[in-house]
Amino acid sequence: MTVEELLNSKQIPFIVKGNDYVVHCLNPEHPDRNPSMRIDRIDGKFNCFSCEFKGNIFTHFGEVATGLQVKRNTIIEKIKQKRAESIGLEMPTNYLPYVGNWRNISPKTYAKFDAFQHNDPDFTNRINFPIRDLSGKIIAFQGRHTGDGVPKYKFSPPGAKIPLFPRVSPRHGEVILVEGLFDMLNLHDKGIDNAICCFGTNNINEDKLNILRMQNVHQIAVFFDGDEPGQKAAQNVKGMCEKVDLTCRNIHISDLDPGALTQSQVEKLEKRLYA
Repeated sequence: MTVEELLNSKQIPFIVKGNDYVVHCLNPEHPDRNPSMRIDRIDGKFNCFSCEFKGNIFTHFGEVATGLQVKRNTIIEKIKQKRAESIGLEMPTNYLPYVGNWRNISPKTYAKFDAFQHNDPDFTNRINFPIRDLSGKIIAFQGRHTGDGVPKYKFSPPGAKIPLFPRVSPRHGEVILVEGLFDMLNLHDKGIDNAICCFGTNNINEDKLNILRMQNVHQIAVFFDGDEPGQKAAQNVKGMCEKVDLTCRNIHISDLDPGALTQSQVEKLEKRLYA
């Protein structure tokens, strides 16, 4: 019997999170409203991060997990992982499309990028987006907290390899590279649809720039924050572009970031770039 089979036999609902199942705490003395217990998907060890109730799912229910069963479970999980890598992740069950206009971005643009909300702990109080690779497979999710929660941005699953996003059609052979997801959303929302984001200046390298070259991109317009750190990062990108034979130009608007531009400011920028 696998961990999943045991949970199903006990009618315990669960959510898959990386190498764990997330469930409501099994401690009868803990009224767990939000699932706070993680169970290892292979060996069944569990730990509640709220009440610190620990144990093993098999011994908890009077079952025995032999060494052969653990080995079998390991093989099953590896097969599932390889399958996920080949076909991509799935949207979480019972998700709700986001229909608001947070940060003055239209519902139409949120719908274009499949923004959603969900009551799962990884997604709660966040506007969430599926991040897709060049083939369209979902390889990760990013959620932006709409309040003061930390972290402000959260990737799921942890450790996912994040590409430059999204895949766009270059304009005159050029794409506009911005730092954050909402920088990109704001430009798309207001008419510049060849913008892509790198999810942080540390998430860009020569390999990712080479992939752009394979998509008929010949030039990158780097549009990072106008402050000193942003402009320093822009110079670093310029150096990488030179190494992979990409032309690079810098867009510098003092004291403004791409995610804060108004409709009229974006229209002026578009004329400046492509008139």
